[in-house]
Amino acid sequence: MRLRALLETDALGLRLLGGEDELDRTVRGVMTTDLRDPSRYLTGGELVLTGLAWRRDAEDSEPFVRILAGAGVAGLAAGEAELGAIPDDLVVACSRHRLPLFAVNESVAFATITEHVVRQVSGERAGDLAAVVDRHRRLMTSGPAGGGPEVVLDLLGSDLDLRAWVLSPTGRQIAGAGDALSPAVGAALAAEHLGATRTGRRGPHRTTVDGVTYSLFPIRNNGRGAAPAARDVRETVLSDWLLAVEADASDWPAARLDLLQGVTQLIAVERDRRDAARSVRRRLAQEVLELVQTGAAPAEIAARLRVAAPVLLPGLGSAPHWQVVVARVDWERDSGAEIAGGPVAQSLLEEILVDPAVVGPESSDRIAVAHAGDEAIALVPLPAVTPEGVEGGLHADALLSTVRAPLSPGLADDGRLTLGVSAAVHSAEGLRGALEEARHARRVAAARPGRVCAAGHHELASHVLLLPFVPDDVRRAFTARLLDPLRDYDRRHRAELIPTLEAFLDCDGSWTRCATRLHLHVNTLRYRVGRIEQLTARDLSRLEDKLDFFLALRMS
Repeated sequence: MRLRALLETDALGLRLLGGEDELDRTVRGVMTTDLRDPSRYLTGGELVLTGLAWRRDAEDSEPFVRILAGAGVAGLAAGEAELGAIPDDLVVACSRHRLPLFAVNESVAFATITEHVVRQVSGERAGDLAAVVDRHRRLMTSGPAGGGPEVVLDLLGSDLDLRAWVLSPTGRQIAGAGDALSPAVGAALAAEHLGATRTGRRGPHRTTVDGVTYSLFPIRNNGRGAAPAARDVRETVLSDWLLAVEADASDWPAARLDLLQGVTQLIAVERDRRDAARSVRRRLAQEVLELVQTGAAPAEIAARLRVAAPVLLPGLGSAPHWQVVVARVDWERDSGAEIAGGPVAQSLLEEILVDPAVVGPESSDRIAVAHAGDEAIALVPLPAVTPEGVEGGLHADALLSTVRAPLSPGLADDGRLTLGVSAAVHSAEGLRGALEEARHARRVAAARPGRVCAAGHHELASHVLLLPFVPDDVRRAFTARLLDPLRDYDRRHRAELIPTLEAFLDCDGSWTRCATRLHLHVNTLRYRVGRIEQLTARDLSRLEDKLDFFLALRMS
C-alpha cells in the first residue's frame, strides 16, 4: 500500500506535516517505537509510529530522523498525546531528510493504525502470493515440476509468515519450510486429520499439539479416476496427504482460505506426478508377482528380476536377498458399499515401506508393491548380506510401531490393517515360498485383536500358526467343554479357578513357583488344582491334559 492511501483514510485521522512529494512510497509494515536508536529492528519500508518519549530536547530530533531515513522507512507518524503539537525541530529534521511526517491525533490509538496497515499489507501479499501460486500451478501442469512442494511452502513462509508442512497419512514429513516437525508431532497431526475425515468434518481441521495450534488442510489425490465426491471416504482416507499450517484458520477471511485451497491443489499435482513415477516399479512388481503365483520356472522369474534390476536395484550391482510383505485392509460390509481393498492396501504399504527409518536408507527408494485382489504384496530387496545370511531385514512389529497410532483413527470402528512378513530368501526359487509364508503370517495377524496388527515368519513355527485356522464352531466347542465348568464354579463361588489354571500352566506345573506368584499356601493351591481336575475329569499331571488346557485358554 502507499502512504497516500493512509492519508486518505478518514478513520485514521492523520495530518500531513511534510513530505507531500514522497506520498507514493510503499508501506511494507508498521513499527511502534520510542527508542532513540531503533535501527536494529528496522528492515525498510515501515511506517514508524512514535509517542516522542525519546525526545528530551530539540537536538534529539536530527539523529533520530537520520537513523530512520538511513534504514529506508516509508514515513514517520508522531502522536500528539505526549507533547501536544508536534515540535518544529522534528518537522525541520524530517524535511531535511525527505521523510514524510504525519501527526496522529490523541483520539486515535496506535493500535488502530497498526491493525489497518497490517490488514492492507497482508491482503496485498496474499494477492501477490496467489498470483505466484497460479503461475507455479500452470508450470507444474504443463511441464516438469519446478522444485516441488517446498517452493510453495517457502512462499507461504516468506510472504505470509506461515510455517507449513506436507505430511503423509502416517505423519511422515514429505516437505516443509524451515525446521522439521518431530515424528511425534507429525503422527499426532496425522491422527487428528484421519479421525476428522472419518467423522465427515470438513477441512481445515483445527487442533493443538504440545501447546501449538495447527490447521490441517486435506490434499486430495485427484489421479484415481472417480471424482472425490463420488468416492467412499474409506477409499482415500488412508492415502491422502495433508497440509499442516501453524496457525488458527478458524477466523481467516475467505480469500486466505481460498489461497490455501489453491496451495493444496498445487501440491496434489506433485502427488500425482510422484504416483506416475512410481507406476513403473508397480508394473514390474506386478509382472514378477504374476510369474510367482502362476508357478513359472525359477529361471524365468530370475530373468524378469534381472530385467527389472536397473529400476528396482539401482547401484546394487547384484541380486540381493528378498523379503515379501503382504498387507490387507478390510472394512466391515455394513454400508452396502463395495470398496476395492487392493489399491488402498497398495498405497498404504508403499507409505509404510518408503520410510528410511523402517527399511533403511539403502532400500527406501527400491520398494516395489503390487496388488492382487484385496492384497498388496511388496518385494523388498535386502542388499546387506554375509556368508552366514542376511543382516537385519524387516521385522513385523517394527513396521507398524510408528504408524499404529496415526492410522487407527482412520480405520475407526469398521476397518482393519493386517500385515505379514516372510523370512529372507536368496534367490528367485524362494520367492513363491516367501509369498505363501507372508500370507500365512498375515492370517495369523488377522486372528489377533486390534485395528492394526502384524506377524512375522518366526511365529509360524508355533501353535499360533494353527489356532487362527481352527473353525469357529470347533473352537467354541473345545473351549466350552474344558473351561465352562470352571467359569460356572468361579461365578458361583468366586474361587478364581481360571486364574489359578493360567498361573499353574505358566509356571510349568511348579507348585512352589505358582503358589508364590499367587501368594497362596501350597496346600491351598493343591486344593484348587484338585477342584479343577474334579470338575473337568482331567489330570494336570499328564502332558496331554496340560496341552489341552493351554490351547483352550489361548483360544478363549
